[in-house]
Amino acid sequence: MSRHIILALTTLLGVSCSSEQFMLRNNDRIIFLGDSITLLGVKPNGYISLIKDSLSKKFPSIEIIGAGIGGNKVPDLHARIDADVIAKNPTIVVIYIGINDVWHFITPGQVGTSKDVYESGLENIIVKIRQTGARVILCTPTVIGEKKNRANQLDAQLDEYAGISRRVAQKMKIELCDLRNAFVSYLQTHNPNNAEQGILTVDKAHLNDEGNRLVAQEILNVLGQ
Repeated sequence: MSRHIILALTTLLGVSCSSEQFMLRNNDRIIFLGDSITLLGVKPNGYISLIKDSLSKKFPSIEIIGAGIGGNKVPDLHARIDADVIAKNPTIVVIYIGINDVWHFITPGQVGTSKDVYESGLENIIVKIRQTGARVILCTPTVIGEKKNRANQLDAQLDEYAGISRRVAQKMKIELCDLRNAFVSYLQTHNPNNAEQGILTVDKAHLNDEGNRLVAQEILNVLGQ
């Protein structure tokens, strides 16, 4: 079967996170870099904690580190990449960013991230990480509002920024975890009343238990687990 046919079948089946098989090792150190969603991910039932619990059964010496700071955008990650990631000698870095880069366009007192700065910033972050020999997984931004059929205020812009993340991953030849696609697909099926929140999030953006489980599973899929 040709690669083009395989890719077409994957799209039709709705597989949102794909990669060549990750070969995890018992001494891997995985850093999760992001915003408040990642900051909360280390709490019980958070997506990072769920990933740690899952991996530790097979890899008891694997190290999982959360590096999330509330309100962060791509420029913030770039500013702290040396101290919060490079200095800790990771073997794998998972970047989950983009919500604030879009949301802050309509948040009083905040400034969103332009598309060109978002794209160049992601590329620069990835270059710095890869120079250490670490592997990178880039996640697309998820949701700001859970209504179906692109009915949320910022859906069109989130789609644009998710598209940028996909393009960067392809250009830089790194793993992509398409959380945007996973969330949109899930909500299309599991949000019969077209609620704005409460299906995967507590407040249109930050994850509830189901949202954390979905993110954890999607990232574990990329990790080959």
